[in-house]
Amino acid sequence: MKKVLITGGTGGIGAGLVRAFCANGDNVVFTYHHNLEAARTLANETGATALCLDAGDSENVKFIVESAKDLLGGIDVVVHAAGIACIKLFDQTTDEDWNALVSTNLSSSFYLCREVSRIMLRAHKGRIILIGSMWGKIGASCEVAYSATKAGVRGLTMALAKELGPSGITVNCIEPGVIDTPMNACFDEQTKRELAGDTPAGRLGTPEDVAALALFLSSDAASFITGQCIGVDGGFAI
Repeated sequence: MKKVLITGGTGGIGAGLVRAFCANGDNVVFTYHHNLEAARTLANETGATALCLDAGDSENVKFIVESAKDLLGGIDVVVHAAGIACIKLFDQTTDEDWNALVSTNLSSSFYLCREVSRIMLRAHKGRIILIGSMWGKIGASCEVAYSATKAGVRGLTMALAKELGPSGITVNCIEPGVIDTPMNACFDEQTKRELAGDTPAGRLGTPEDVAALALFLSSDAASFITGQCIGVDGGFAI
């Protein structure tokens, strides 16, 4: 039984992660930001514990990591799924949009990894899994700011893996493609069909597709895999 902290647990991918790790028999604490009702429902469904987190606030991240450590009796695995998107033309992307994306997607990754690594370094083991995006690899028109923050997550993953590897800690990034979640509810059914048609696998991804890789990366079988940015995109980013 692993001790697992999952951020963004009420999002589409995050909730899939919570369900998968709980079904695997792991002890899970997950975070949410605004959606208390969804957090309570997911906690009741899975038996996981919910904590409220503003992922872009470094002091709040520190407090929540310490709280999760106390609740779990340590942290073996962290999966950082908290994040936001922004679909706008580049010249219409505001300072507020940019700052929110950097704070929630990139700064939060830095804060979380810094706090969790301190715990894992003392234990000489651990698994850090960041949720990036295929757009951080190949870029997306009308999602320039979002793509930039997710590219930053790629860089953080590779550099941190080099630093923490000698201490028995792996750091990897999962890069989802178009996943059928509420975050993509802005797309109508015709657009979704077109996106599925542009995906070599012929369909949109599911939260379960992402969770399956996270479970593997958290396992002993993945102990020699670190610093990798692995696409779960049905071949879209080839």
